[in-house]
Amino acid sequence: MSAADAILWQNVIFDAQAVSLWLNNDRAILGRLTLLRRTQTRILVCANTLIELAAHPRHRGLAWLASFVLVEPVTAQLAMDAGDLLRKARLTGHNHAIDASVAALALQQTGATAIMTSDPDDMYQLCGDQIDIVTV
Repeated sequence: MSAADAILWQNVIFDAQAVSLWLNNDRAILGRLTLLRRTQTRILVCANTLIELAAHPRHRGLAWLASFVLVEPVTAQLAMDAGDLLRKARLTGHNHAIDASVAALALQQTGATAIMTSDPDDMYQLCGDQIDIVTV
């Protein structure tokens, strides 16, 4: 991710792996966050991403992290949109369901949006070329 990319995006959604790297002080993610904050990019996390991470003892910083990002709820509309994405991509299972909710959240945003993800293949299947996919 370059500084030019960060300037172009109004929104960046972090998936579970991106959040995990952040909580573990990964240098690459921290560098990206610095760029995003400088450009006043909105940083979002889907609420069920936090659920996915909450069960792991090493992720005790979730409450702290939630104070730095916009945590978006899984509304009925988001759930329906995620289900539609799963059907169109012909994906099933709980891991794909969480990915689909992240993808649906990204697709609901106004303006240029990116997803920071460790699973670019699934995100491409779910979002097509409508969202920029950044591999972490």
